[in-house]
Amino acid sequence: MLMALYRLVFVLCLLPAAAIPTALRPGDAPIAPREFRAAWVATLDNIDWPSKPGLTAAEQHNEIRRILDVAVKLKLNAVILQVRSAADAIYPSKLEPWSRVLSGTQGRQTDTAWDPLRAWIEESHHRGIELHAWLNPCRAHVGTVAPAAGHISRTQPELVVQYDRFIWFDPGIPAAAEHILSVFRDVTERYDIDGIHVDDYFYPYPVQRTGRTLPFPDENSWSRYVDDGGRLSREDWRRQNVNTLVRRIHEQTRQLKPGIRFGISPFGISRPGVASGITGFDQFTGIYADPVLWLRQGWCDYLSPQLYWPIAQKAQSFPVLLESWRRQNRLNIPIWPGLFTSRVGAREKSWSPDEILRQIELCRHQNSVPGQIHFSFQALLQDPQQITSKLTSGVYSSAALPPAVKQPPQPPPAAPQLRLNSPESRIDLVTTAAEKVAAPGNLRTIASWTFNGKLWTFSAQPAARPGISFTPETLRAVVSVVDRWGQESERTTLELPPPRPSR
Repeated sequence: MLMALYRLVFVLCLLPAAAIPTALRPGDAPIAPREFRAAWVATLDNIDWPSKPGLTAAEQHNEIRRILDVAVKLKLNAVILQVRSAADAIYPSKLEPWSRVLSGTQGRQTDTAWDPLRAWIEESHHRGIELHAWLNPCRAHVGTVAPAAGHISRTQPELVVQYDRFIWFDPGIPAAAEHILSVFRDVTERYDIDGIHVDDYFYPYPVQRTGRTLPFPDENSWSRYVDDGGRLSREDWRRQNVNTLVRRIHEQTRQLKPGIRFGISPFGISRPGVASGITGFDQFTGIYADPVLWLRQGWCDYLSPQLYWPIAQKAQSFPVLLESWRRQNRLNIPIWPGLFTSRVGAREKSWSPDEILRQIELCRHQNSVPGQIHFSFQALLQDPQQITSKLTSGVYSSAALPPAVKQPPQPPPAAPQLRLNSPESRIDLVTTAAEKVAAPGNLRTIASWTFNGKLWTFSAQPAARPGISFTPETLRAVVSVVDRWGQESERTTLELPPPRPSR
């Protein structure tokens, strides 16, 4: 009886549409591994992309594909793209001029029909990769070349101040904050991004000249605050300005698109002395940033402190700092630290790739929802000391799904329907209950487990490429689909025919 049933299953599996989907039995396949694996792609001064100003649209597009293909090879699942570095844009904007990193001249684009941000999003999603838009909130202009005629320093000079060599928005001017928020709103509304990301540039880092610290020139906005009855100290007022901006960016993002993440990458030390033996710059008094408050208030969806020090450096020890952030994280918001991967192969104080591999392992042990972001992508492209091969053969040897967002705006997708394509040793996804996988909509990833009788092997691939290959040794495949918010469908199991005996 059993042999007859086995022969029937074997015959059915060889038919074109003869997959036998079944409910997954408990314990059949492990849960999907989850880890946020990302890298910053910096555009300021052409650090990562484009490689130099003045490239044609086709050349810029080819560089996008090259970067993202390396991300796929590394099994990254997100990139953090700098889209606004100094009150400019790598996308067409009515609010701010084109960035000079594109053509070499601020306000001018080599091809006005070319929208780099849209291309980045489409190419990322086609590969199953999240695209987070990274905007610098308050830095308004860098460099010695005069800003373009359409730059905020020319159109509304009352919103910005000159601090040393750079121009900054004054966070104490309400109209300046409104302009910044309008830029964030514009990007969030017009583009199919998966996240909004800001770094540590609110008030500038203090500049020393001739033995003294240059004061930030906000006397006018401070005087207006005092004249209007404000009672905070100047330092607390500045922190309030930053806190209010962070809170409003978070609230605005959630209101416009509830399913996208808002992430912040502050300076890596919350405050000196919070963790025993830790010394260094105090961002609370130096740049008026209070990221611990942002964690406690839930004003971000993930925090990525820039932990740019090695494990053995006692005064700024990577594991000690990571643990200190975790202990101050009462709401259990994901802590996905920034790693200084660019230090590998650097000309001075170069790190071994093992330093980065060990830091990733520490992230996994000290976070309930693990993750990390590499700074910056150039290190992964140049591959010093074969860092990419050591990542792919070690800590990134297996794929991982990105963590699911906390409040997804839609229910999870339906379980996939499968069809066995036996001659090609491939499993095809046909449809889900709601949509064709060939036009995936909100579907982002196909997750699959294959079983050879001893081991389960996990893989993840873009939903835009809905074919899953299997080896002759594969006895069972378990497949689910994952949407753009990281929600996994119920799984479908497919029993595969046993390998034919060799003659």
